[in-house]
Amino acid sequence: MAEFTSREVYQAEFDPRSYLEYFQFGAGTLGDEAIEFYLKHLCKIFASGRLKGDTLIDLASGPTIHQFLSACESFGSIVASDPVERNRREIEMWLKNKPGAFDWTPVVKYVCELEGNRDKWAEKEAKVRRTIQQVLYCDVLQSNPLAPVSLPPADCVLAVECLEAACKDLDTLRAALKNISSLLKLGGALVLEGILGCSFYIVGSRKFSSLVLTEKSLRDALHAAGFAVVEYEAEPRFDKDMLDACDFSDKYFLLARKEKEA
Repeated sequence: MAEFTSREVYQAEFDPRSYLEYFQFGAGTLGDEAIEFYLKHLCKIFASGRLKGDTLIDLASGPTIHQFLSACESFGSIVASDPVERNRREIEMWLKNKPGAFDWTPVVKYVCELEGNRDKWAEKEAKVRRTIQQVLYCDVLQSNPLAPVSLPPADCVLAVECLEAACKDLDTLRAALKNISSLLKLGGALVLEGILGCSFYIVGSRKFSSLVLTEKSLRDALHAAGFAVVEYEAEPRFDKDMLDACDFSDKYFLLARKEKEA
């Protein structure tokens, strides 16, 4: 098991460009199966209109924007966030369409195809750029994860592969979920996507730790933080050739509602 990776190590050593190699969609990287799983579920829950509102907060966005492609259809305003400054800069580069920004076109086209509008990918990119209102610092281990910024309670919080990277143990996980709850309205939605049974992942040549999660540990922590699980789905890993890059066993999607103040 990898030694727990601190925020300081992420700030100093996490390379967004190496991480984005996992998002060379269709290139046969380990990222393909997780991205397809995540995008299909986000399309199902957001583009369908099942989940909508004024504001969505995405925690630990990394240097990525794929998680916003369906969400922008259901929320008037999206707040992206990440603890690593270089990741926030990558998002800003794409939002401003600057030279050298990562090319998300293959992923955008895939989502448009899921939504039945493959030829509308340019419009989709424009809509994401309009909808993301802020790119903030975040730390889910703080009582206000977006401090020093304080926002009104949101309709939805989204976190993709966030908790397993940020939390060193289950006690920290429970505390982080209580912190996340403070960002949500009562009755608001929490959408989590991530990986189970994972102890590490590789970015470039650097190994980063991951909290080994199970369905039970996740459900127990959510219950303790005042959430009710509404929907849960997991899918076993099918790629067995790249276990040296990341040792996860399953991908999961989870929708929960904030039932009470933590």
